[in-house]
Amino acid sequence: MDDTPAPAAKPCATCGKPVVEQRHRPFCSARCKQVDLGRWFSGTYRVETNESPDEAESADKRHQNEL
Repeated sequence: MDDTPAPAAKPCATCGKPVVEQRHRPFCSARCKQVDLGRWFSGTYRVETNESPDEAESADKRHQNEL
């Protein structure tokens, strides 16, 4: 018999409530999932890079020209 403890459930990534339903994981509900997505779209969350703003604009223009 395996005596290792089950991993502790992590709280919702948005509101901190327990995640009961696994289909919305790592969120507790569809609402928290949508709130998180809205934060990404609004720029609240962002991935930092070492690019200068000019480099980022050049990369965006190159990408648009490839389409």
